[in-house]
Amino acid sequence: MTALILPRPTLDEGCFASVPVFTDEALFEACGVRIAFTMRAGGVSEGPYASLNLGSHVQDDLDKVLQNRALLFSALAPSLEESEEALIVPKQVHGDTVLTVGAAREVARVQRAAAEGADGIIVSAREVGALLCFADCMPVIIVLPTGRFAVVHAGWRGIENEISAKVLDLMLDQECQEHDFSRSELAAQTNVYIGPYIHRECFETGADIHALFVTKFGKECRFNETHIDLGAALRVQLVARGIDPARICDLDRCTVCENDRFFSFRAQDGVSGRHGAFAIRL
Repeated sequence: MTALILPRPTLDEGCFASVPVFTDEALFEACGVRIAFTMRAGGVSEGPYASLNLGSHVQDDLDKVLQNRALLFSALAPSLEESEEALIVPKQVHGDTVLTVGAAREVARVQRAAAEGADGIIVSAREVGALLCFADCMPVIIVLPTGRFAVVHAGWRGIENEISAKVLDLMLDQECQEHDFSRSELAAQTNVYIGPYIHRECFETGADIHALFVTKFGKECRFNETHIDLGAALRVQLVARGIDPARICDLDRCTVCENDRFFSFRAQDGVSGRHGAFAIRL
């Protein structure tokens, strides 16, 4: 049995209602999965959180954060009326806990679990959105050709503990258990999208972290004696699990260098909002 062949991934800038995002409309047309990497613009927050801050754990006004999330949800999923009952936003803890939503009736349970801490959400149900928040860490969205998708938070700890690769393994296991698919063929047709994150020229680390990454993931992730390339480390992990390199689409935008467009914890001395990685299957 073969799954739908997805178009090769791309990320183009577009605007939904008042919300500018990077998205892949060909993916949406093929399988109904709409993805979005947000920017700073399009919301109601002010000051260092201006304007589309989606993070509720910073010192922004919570009412404005919730309004921003509602703006995003209604812009990307206009056919759905309520976001509160259809959106999962986990407390991110730089761990490797992954939650799965197989049906809409499971959302409330998964929302409770997400409030305890998770850094990956896998969704196979329709009309259920997942949103994770970022300000230098790496946003990752994985979409299988069947429409099952995941949104993943990967800081340097998440890259080191291979959370994105673990999520991919779990997604493939779930799909192959439910359907008669070839695991290797399914992996080779899977799209991976990487949003804005701190790039190698700005990601300076201590000697111990630098050595750990080079030893574990190879010289590909070494930029120089003090900086490492998180994107290269992630690609090593995904390709090792059968992902076609041509199906890894990196937006290639640095949050520090483009702090005017994206939030950056480092560039803003720890006082910043959070942009998001969002996905939903309609």
